[in-house]
Amino acid sequence: MPEQILGPVTPFLDQIFQHLKEDQIDVDSFELDHICYRVATKEKYIKLKQQLSAYGELLTETMIGGRPIATFKLHQPYEYQNRKIYCLELPSPKEGSPYLEGYEHVEFVIKDSFEDFMSKYSHLPFKTKGMQKAVNPEISRKYSNSSVKFHHHPIEYVIKYLD
Repeated sequence: MPEQILGPVTPFLDQIFQHLKEDQIDVDSFELDHICYRVATKEKYIKLKQQLSAYGELLTETMIGGRPIATFKLHQPYEYQNRKIYCLELPSPKEGSPYLEGYEHVEFVIKDSFEDFMSKYSHLPFKTKGMQKAVNPEISRKYSNSSVKFHHHPIEYVIKYLD
């Protein structure tokens, strides 16, 4: 399991699901399609990318926002509360944007339009900048050390068919 090199994922997911519970966002019927793990340096990105290849297949390494992002499909998924999460995203840090190392966000696949989804949760502010993305637009909720993103297609589908 990647947790041997990245650390345990359960505390991170417990925190994410606690935020969602506090926000009253019901994600029970949504696929949690991937987890993102951030690194602080390019050197660490290269090292972890190499190490993670023992735990999964590199689906793609794509330049996004001026830096490479590697996405792996894990041989053994993360398992959390009856969920299996097969994909792990590993972005290289953006120059001039320091990041703490660790699990950073999760992404859920929703069926509702963004407008309908946000209207269900009109008591919450969503970040909508990601709605402008050409490939797999998204909306998100930002928390102190993490975020949750909502989009319409699983990352593996996007890599195979939309990228």
